[in-house]
Amino acid sequence: MIKVTAVHTAMALVEPLTKIFREYLPEVKLNHIADDSLIQEVIANNEVTPAVKRRLLAYYLTAADSGADVVFNCCSSVGDIADLGNTIAPIPVFRIDYPMAVQAVNSAKRIAVVSTLSTTLDPTRRLLERAAREAGKDVELIDALADGAFAAGQSGDGATHDRLIQEAAEKVADKVDLFVLAQGSMARMEQKLSEITGKPVLSSPVSGVKGLREFLQAQGKI
Repeated sequence: MIKVTAVHTAMALVEPLTKIFREYLPEVKLNHIADDSLIQEVIANNEVTPAVKRRLLAYYLTAADSGADVVFNCCSSVGDIADLGNTIAPIPVFRIDYPMAVQAVNSAKRIAVVSTLSTTLDPTRRLLERAAREAGKDVELIDALADGAFAAGQSGDGATHDRLIQEAAEKVADKVDLFVLAQGSMARMEQKLSEITGKPVLSSPVSGVKGLREFLQAQGKI
């Protein structure tokens, strides 16, 4: 059986992702490594610190040592470290948001990057720019930061979390053709934002798992 280790910097996606894997990759054995001190340190320092980088790379290596065939990196704020890990770890490190980025640049030129954390904006922009280069596309990226939404979500105030995301998206809606939700924890707003703005909205959890399935199939592992 193929083994996948999902590496999380927060707890929010552990349960939802387990359900998504059961639906789209039931033949895979999924394990989780979750360390919410990672995102706390990123937020506190407004960047990925050297200590966070070291711990993440150690988790990728731990996943490989435990027999995983692939690491599934679940946090967009540390996407750059996942890319580095992909060159260091003896197994592939697959970014949850990469399939979403590919779909976005192939679907629209003017793309809003909606995030609840400022630390997620730049890594997501870099990923979209990379996907655009790979596809030979030109894209215009516009930031839409839902400031305060992450803290609201962490405190259990889902209504405020969702409202702030909606407000951030509405501010740039007339300037873009498509919205990208930079964090997997924002996926629940995908349909609502699309209905409100009348424009496509992409999120990463389901598309990421589907993309991983295609990756494993291309490698002949499933």
